[in-house]
Amino acid sequence: MRTNLGPLGIVGVLMLLGGIGLIASQDWIIAAGLGLMLIGVGLVVKSLVSGMLSAWGMV
Repeated sequence: MRTNLGPLGIVGVLMLLGGIGLIASQDWIIAAGLGLMLIGVGLVVKSLVSGMLSAWGMV
């Protein structure tokens, strides 16, 4: 996974986890909701990208 993300992607993931951790230090329910929202957005993006790639015949 590290080779697919690259250094900038790894920094992005660390910032994402740090932000959720910072929010969780104040209110864990809001942090859990944000985490679920981010997972949902990630799944939608993955679905859109794989659909686009299959339309181009690359998958």
